[in-house]
Amino acid sequence: MTVTAPWPALARRFRVAAAVRGQRPVEKAGYLIAAVLILSGLVHLGVAVALPRPWDGPLSWRKPVTFGTSFGTVLIGITWVTSYLRLAERRRALLLGVFAADSVVEVTGITVQAWRHVPSHLNTVGTLDAVIAFALAAGGGVLVVVLGAFAVTALRKRIDAPAPMRRALRAGFALLLAALASGVAMIARGEVLIQQGHRTLAYDQAGFLKWFHAVTLHAVLVLPALAWLLARSRLDEGRRLRVVTAGVGAYLLAAAVVLAVCIALV
Repeated sequence: MTVTAPWPALARRFRVAAAVRGQRPVEKAGYLIAAVLILSGLVHLGVAVALPRPWDGPLSWRKPVTFGTSFGTVLIGITWVTSYLRLAERRRALLLGVFAADSVVEVTGITVQAWRHVPSHLNTVGTLDAVIAFALAAGGGVLVVVLGAFAVTALRKRIDAPAPMRRALRAGFALLLAALASGVAMIARGEVLIQQGHRTLAYDQAGFLKWFHAVTLHAVLVLPALAWLLARSRLDEGRRLRVVTAGVGAYLLAAAVVLAVCIALV
């Protein structure tokens, strides 16, 4: 009896192993940190089931869940898609390292406050609360600078990729800028309400753009992933470009609808 060796499976394993070995240290670290952040979010989803609290509001387990999974997936996306940008290796490694470290700071601060059962943002009541709130705010500023630098590179068309991927990357980074702007707008609204003496109202209304923020934040992973999958199809480049363009249009429409709903609910 002849035994056939599983050569396709072995070949796939060798390709995956070679791809992992070929990654730069900063990329390996980025993917590892992202996995830990996502795991943290999933663990806190279990905590939310075991120790139930209201899902909405500043004291819920929702924040460590969503921030852990969101920062993890965005870190995966940024680590991957920036490999297409024409950037000096040292600059890219520095920016990715700062983004990964800042992601850890943001998720850690939010998680610590969730376990302390106090609000994570806009909370300067106690000394530790003020330190964490300042760290989160400073971290948000760092995110704007780092991700903004990547976005400017992409929008200046400094991309080494076929046309469908270039379009997906430019659209993804443009939507990422919209996500950063909405994040700044939410913090600003919360600070204004607190300065006016409406702290409780600030906790309730500062996140008025959170759904728009979430949708636009992940476009930088979703749209390039679409282009990447199409590149492995039998479609020619022209058809792939049309599909990506349609995907970008659909994503923009979805973001616009979500934004309109967010504004209408204020």
